Amino acid sequence: MTLQELQDIIATRAKASPDESWTAKLLAQGNDKVAEKLGEEAIETVIEAVKGNKAGLTSEAADLLFHLLVVLHANDVHISDVLQELARRQGQSGIAEKAAR
Repeated sequence: MTLQELQDIIATRAKASPDESWTAKLLAQGNDKVAEKLGEEAIETVIEAVKGNKAGLTSEAADLLFHLLVVLHANDVHISDVLQELARRQGQSGIAEKAAR
């Protein structure tokens, strides 16, 4: 599955009834709740990484990517925009990129 395919699935689920779709239910709670859920998933991902739990990290990383795409959807940001930004940064070192901010 590609990130684009996952984003398309999220867009479809966002249109469903909150009674039938976790994504729709989460989005119905507003951007603050969507962002909070992303933060929770990020923390859970870090915990699994620190524990060295490969299976747990894999599972939490999937949750993190999913909820990142939900946050992007809630804020009308397309994954292609994020990928274009990464491509733009590819030509310079991370240190130089941070210094330019």
